[in-house]
Amino acid sequence: QVQLVESGGGLVQAGGSLTLSCAASGTIFNFNAMGWYRQAPGKQRELVALVTNSGGTHLADSVQGRFTISRDNAKNTMYLQMNSLKPEDTAVYYCNADSGRYHSASWREYWGQGTQVTVSS
Repeated sequence: QVQLVESGGGLVQAGGSLTLSCAASGTIFNFNAMGWYRQAPGKQRELVALVTNSGGTHLADSVQGRFTISRDNAKNTMYLQMNSLKPEDTAVYYCNADSGRYHSASWREYWGQGTQVTVSS
């Protein structure tokens, strides 16, 4: 059983910074890609940032230059450093990860419970 636990969300003023963490617990052998998604009220869930097992990263255009994603494979922990926050960044942020061989019975996907990030004007 694997559980993803997020922390670091909260209320911050525009222009401020927050760091989100996603820690995995339980029986874990290896994660493939890990990512951060967010969903604002009335909007679709969108991919914010992605980091592969080898360290490659992808950032959505809307957060380029402001957010940084990283992971510590030894600790099965992922981070999202958010700088220069804007009110448009307000959303519930979700941690996502998967493990096992793709396209096989061993593949599993995991989601965190979500953490609220609110950026005030």
